[in-house]
Amino acid sequence: MTPPLYGRIYALVEEVPRGQVATYGQIAKLAGCSARQVGYAMAAVMSDQLPWHRVINSRGMVSQRSDGQEDPEQHRLLRAEGVSFDHRGKTDLSIYQWLGPSMHWWAQQNWDPPQSP
Repeated sequence: MTPPLYGRIYALVEEVPRGQVATYGQIAKLAGCSARQVGYAMAAVMSDQLPWHRVINSRGMVSQRSDGQEDPEQHRLLRAEGVSFDHRGKTDLSIYQWLGPSMHWWAQQNWDPPQSP
């Protein structure tokens, strides 16, 4: 049985290892929803146990919040895990992007992985 959408999103985000990032679109594709829905789910996080800070935009940058500013705490947490940013605030996704959960993880969850196009 598949959990409600936010539960599925959070389960995926929990798998992103320290020192790596995932994009909103990447999590969305894996969870079967839109990137915007992943953003809403991240904004609703109420626990420090979920590594919400590891989800960034597809340009390799921390997304602006509703006040139009990037979250300095998200930068701080990612840097503390070894994720580097250039002078524009961009990280190299070819180095730091998580490759996604293993087939074993999908089987443990009893969920079907998304189909490749």
